[in-house]
Amino acid sequence: MKSVFLGSALAGVVIALAASTWVKPSEQGAGVRVATAGEVEGSEDAGTTHVSVMDKLGVVERKEDKVAGELATLARNSAAQLGGDTVVAITEITDGSQTFAVYRCGRD
Repeated sequence: MKSVFLGSALAGVVIALAASTWVKPSEQGAGVRVATAGEVEGSEDAGTTHVSVMDKLGVVERKEDKVAGELATLARNSAAQLGGDTVVAITEITDGSQTFAVYRCGRD
């Protein structure tokens, strides 16, 4: 009986962790926006950033929207370090990784 309870408790913890968001925006990253390619016309190219997060915990897949949100947050944080104020996803998410273009659009 005790092992059934422990197994159920462990499964609950893994599921809760899979739904959790671990990546938080930095103070500077919070000021960076995520845009589409059409929204950055005329902006200065500031480089690219490749970011990745865990998309699975063991055999449990994390929710796509959580993974996508964390990738965008990491890209925003990275863009701030590059002096950018806007990011645009330039690849699809693959195995918890994605590449973003970084721009300086002169936003205040």
